Amino acid sequence: MIIVSPAPAAFGEVFRKEPSMSVATVESPPASPYLHLFRRYLKQQGLPVTQQREVVADVVFSTTEHLSVEEIEARLKERGERIGKATIYRTMEILVRSGLVEDHDFGDGFKRYEHLFGGQPVHDHLVCTHCRKVTEFRSPELQRIQDSVSREHGFSPTRHRLEIYGLCAECQEQGVTVSYNGLTCPAWDVA
Repeated sequence: MIIVSPAPAAFGEVFRKEPSMSVATVESPPASPYLHLFRRYLKQQGLPVTQQREVVADVVFSTTEHLSVEEIEARLKERGERIGKATIYRTMEILVRSGLVEDHDFGDGFKRYEHLFGGQPVHDHLVCTHCRKVTEFRSPELQRIQDSVSREHGFSPTRHRLEIYGLCAECQEQGVTVSYNGLTCPAWDVA
């Protein structure tokens, strides 16, 4: 008989009550399938599977946010892990090469990372150039256009990336305006 603890999502604990025993024993939760894929990639590439790499990957796989290296480092510290930035950067490079994680440069001077799994539907990004807020959105209409354009050109897409830059609603409400200085192709000339 398997008894799930009151908050399995928070603690990840599963108790197995042995028929001959009155005391429950704790089973380790199964490793993340994404960590399994990462381990397999490391082995295929002849790279060592280290606890540090796995812990960094787990931080990324356990959120749907776009994390910077600094944010990953902060989350590691919250977990009691002390892993240097160089190790985090190297691990993120490996995760990107593996295809398990995508990096984004939203124009704020550093990369942000998000994993490509976990039931996240295909999405795109709106990036506020003032406050740097990143908003994910889904558009079935845009997806249909992308599919149509790909078919017209006999193209078989494997992935896509769309980032729209501008001002978010909050910044516009605060009176922030777009400066067109320095644009080589001013927006008002594009038809």
